[in-house]
Amino acid sequence: MLKSLTIKNYALIDSLSIDFNSELNILTGETGAGKSILLGAIGLIIGQRADSSVLRDKTEKCTAEGLFDIRNYNLQGFFEENELDFDDVAILRREITPQGKSRAFINDTPVNVKVLHDLGLKLIDIHSQHQNLDLNEKSFQLRIVDVVADNSEFLKTYSSTYKTYLSLQEQLNETILLAEQSKKDLDYYEFQFQQLHEAKLNPDEQAELELQLEALTHAEEIRSVFGQAYQVLSEEERSVLSVLKENLNNIGKLRAVLPEAEQIFTRLESVYLELKDIASESLAIEDRTENNPEKIDQINQRLDLIYSLQQKHRVTSIPELLAIQDDFETKILLVTSYDQEIERLREEIAQIKMILQNQTDEISLRRKAVVPTIENKVIDILRNVGIANAALQLKFGQLSEFSASGLDEVSFMFSANKSQELQEIARIASGGEISRVMLAIKTLITDARSLPTIVFDEIDTGVSGEVALKMGQILEQMSKTVQVLNITHLPQIAAKGNHHYKVYKFDQDDQTFTSIKKLTDDERVEEIAQMLSGENYSSTALETARELLQ
Repeated sequence: MLKSLTIKNYALIDSLSIDFNSELNILTGETGAGKSILLGAIGLIIGQRADSSVLRDKTEKCTAEGLFDIRNYNLQGFFEENELDFDDVAILRREITPQGKSRAFINDTPVNVKVLHDLGLKLIDIHSQHQNLDLNEKSFQLRIVDVVADNSEFLKTYSSTYKTYLSLQEQLNETILLAEQSKKDLDYYEFQFQQLHEAKLNPDEQAELELQLEALTHAEEIRSVFGQAYQVLSEEERSVLSVLKENLNNIGKLRAVLPEAEQIFTRLESVYLELKDIASESLAIEDRTENNPEKIDQINQRLDLIYSLQQKHRVTSIPELLAIQDDFETKILLVTSYDQEIERLREEIAQIKMILQNQTDEISLRRKAVVPTIENKVIDILRNVGIANAALQLKFGQLSEFSASGLDEVSFMFSANKSQELQEIARIASGGEISRVMLAIKTLITDARSLPTIVFDEIDTGVSGEVALKMGQILEQMSKTVQVLNITHLPQIAAKGNHHYKVYKFDQDDQTFTSIKKLTDDERVEEIAQMLSGENYSSTALETARELLQ
């Protein structure tokens, strides 16, 4: 339960600290005194949104801190999961800086606001006046059924499967779009690939062909030059080789008589052998070089093909063309793989849908199993608070596609009068009836969830007299199992509280502040008397207040 609340620099609050007690805590005060400000501060410590606009002094940070007794609510797992120190008392604190930054703490350990919010949902439920409108929403009605059916773990499992299902659906849709786009381009890819593939390109052939072409186009010149070289070196009457051979023989004869002749002979012999080899190679080049116009034409055609492909694809080498060919082949294969991927995804989605169907079937059975409990409990409470002929029926329908909450949709069909046709509660219930239905539902929720604390902000809107007295009795009974903080303007309900707090405004210098105090027994009598007959209450109002308190 909420043991204490400390607020600093929030809206009209400069600084306050108040202790709360178990059972039924009543909060009263004039309209505009700041009761909603207290609710806003409590909302801060359970992770609701806020910004720097809540700061009273825009140069100082705002702080809201709540101490909760959590010893009997099996929250150790939550603290372990979030690596937090567990104690019987949990301190939840929220700070808003002048720059609008929010910081959250649990037991003085910094946490993100989501963790604070998740813990807050397990500690306190705030029923504000606008929440009555939620009762008109089918999603809210379904959440009520789930709370009573204790479906949280089942829905958690389903939610995980559902997210996988949505992800697979998204992947399938994206793959289908890609496949359709790729198929539009498939003819283009296949044509380009086929053209390159049929060219049978070789990474090194361009340089080789260009060299061959150079040789063939200069064949006559090559034959002439190397033929002449051979003639000069070997074939003429006084050829270079014959002259060298003659000199080599003559010098060889002098090696025995002239030491220098040996060295000259060796060097001249080397030159002779080298020139002889050159003459042989020159003859070979002359013999193999041919004037072949057909070969030139073939090479030109091949090079023209290569050059045209390079120009078409804006590259300068065959390796680049081969890379483009591989890319087109990959795209062609990808089109085929898209079909395979689409089939795989459809099979996986079909399997996930079977799992989802089984999960939703189980959740639906659990929901429908608690329908009598909800109907009977709500009707019983409504009849107890003055709607004697109340009738409530939960009408189930089935969605055509899986949703975040399954396949079920539910409508709360309501009637407040005899022989009146049951209709959706939003169409038929008055404001006062909605308040009483919501009280009954909150009773169901607190019974099912075992929340430590529930806060009601004028749950009694639209009721008065004997009905208000009965609502007070229900709140009193509820507070036997859960701490209740109830904001009210009705003296019949205020008198049912175990503890009574007054929210008030006061002026200091040129500023207005909001604060809260716990009333003594005498102050409580005066407060209820004032609620009965106004600021200038009579002795009769005082006596009536005492009777209500008794």
